[in-house]
Amino acid sequence: MTLTSPADVGWLSCAGCRELIYGKRFARALKVCPACGLHTRLTAPERIQQLFDPIWTPVPAAATVHDPLGWVDSRPYPERLRDARERTRLDEAVVCLRGAIDGRPLVAAVMDFRFMGGSLGVGVGERIAAAADLALRERLPFLLVTASGGARMQEGALSLMQMVKTSQALAALDEAGVLTVSLVTDPTYGGVAASFATLPDVILAEPGAHVGFAGPRVIEQTIRRTLPEGFQTAEFLLARGFVDDVVARPALRHMLARLLAAQTLPTGEAATGGSEVVRDPAKLPARGGIAAVRLARRSERPTTLEYATFLLEDFQELHGDRLSGDSCAIVGGIGRLDDRPVMLIGHEKGRDTTERVRRNFGMPPPSGYRKAARLMRLAAKLRMPVVTLIDTPGADPGLEAEEHGQAWAIAENLRLMSGLPVPIVAVVTGEGGSGGALALGVADRVLALSNAVYSVISPEGCAAILWTDPDTPREEATARAASALRLSARDLLGLGILDGVIPEPGDGAHTDPMRTINRVRAAVTDALRDLATTGPAELVAGRRARFRRYGLAGE
Repeated sequence: MTLTSPADVGWLSCAGCRELIYGKRFARALKVCPACGLHTRLTAPERIQQLFDPIWTPVPAAATVHDPLGWVDSRPYPERLRDARERTRLDEAVVCLRGAIDGRPLVAAVMDFRFMGGSLGVGVGERIAAAADLALRERLPFLLVTASGGARMQEGALSLMQMVKTSQALAALDEAGVLTVSLVTDPTYGGVAASFATLPDVILAEPGAHVGFAGPRVIEQTIRRTLPEGFQTAEFLLARGFVDDVVARPALRHMLARLLAAQTLPTGEAATGGSEVVRDPAKLPARGGIAAVRLARRSERPTTLEYATFLLEDFQELHGDRLSGDSCAIVGGIGRLDDRPVMLIGHEKGRDTTERVRRNFGMPPPSGYRKAARLMRLAAKLRMPVVTLIDTPGADPGLEAEEHGQAWAIAENLRLMSGLPVPIVAVVTGEGGSGGALALGVADRVLALSNAVYSVISPEGCAAILWTDPDTPREEATARAASALRLSARDLLGLGILDGVIPEPGDGAHTDPMRTINRVRAAVTDALRDLATTGPAELVAGRRARFRRYGLAGE
């Protein structure tokens, strides 16, 4: 925008679309253009007023060195500091506070780009470390709102060392199991991006925010190439798995409040779900293998995102593997099940054909399994249970998936889940295809819907390998393979693969999705209640013993 005090002027012009906007309306819109959605920069006081409850207290910090290098360019460094303080009415480029969002307490550090470009100097580093220390002592979530051009050159190597100081402060919060969140705003570059801005558990970004280590001008001059459109924007980074979500400014406060709820432990004893889980195979109807496969593959069955919406309160989807991408064939996030924070992760096939193609029919590439692993590690840090929903034909068998290490990603999940120190409940809601399903299936309790299937290979794949008689019709061979694999829920319960089967209503989950979701909710609630008093070491030992027994004579 061309003016920075919109409430004090009549009209102003948007720097993005050049639309004229009434100043007071612009202020009410939190300085977001109502025509094009451009998010203009906020000062630290404006950001605090937008996000936090009215009453907050500043966090004190130790004194730091003043002008350590005796720096002079066109002006002495002390003069630049004095001017920045007079212009912004702040003593440094960050404001640290103890406050609350929607009544949920937290500690926060909010940067202000007006103060020497939000540069990271010793004053900023010490203030952020002191705020993190307070969050650690009081076990409060820590929020960082970043806006910076990078390290403060006038303080030389001492400025550089603040990257380590702040990273160590966040590492201490990780070790203590304290939730950390960053809100990346425009711009966030250099030493800030390469330290505390990108280390938190959850990374949110405002639309259009630019984030990176080197600025685009430096990159273009170095590689002598034109950068792609949208390079280093929040949207660009979301697609590549580096941020959890891009959130419009008016929705930020509510989203942050939901995330803070994940650090809130439930009060009182968890209620029973009143489930009707079947544990005796004889009480389940016998069904031919191919019939079970067809029912499990019905496109009308509830999807993971539908389970998340109706199973949990305040579900917040999280994105990205922080490495290479964000597969939409696996979805996951934090929500509350009967007031208990849980991490829900599952395969997502989608509903219609267009969405199914976009989600690769629920067949995840390595980035999907790595995203699931990241979310499981976050659940372990926050000491919250993990619930997985399995519904996939298998892992992505494509060339690109192999190039990016599909086998390595699946193997890592098997190892990770085997040692995860929190309760894990897995539910096979449709297809459980091979290692692509098992990568979410190493659990303390494994349940399945009554029309679900779980197998080492698809019936079609099995038939193609073992039923090769050219005189046998392919459909007949597939049916024989499905029967031989004993992949139905009834068979799996008899083999001890499942702990229980959740009966589907009517003719199947596809005929009554909401009743199905409610039955899954009750079963998962009861399973988590049963596991709630089991300690981490006992959980891990029991989980490992469970899988150690499979295939032993007499088991």
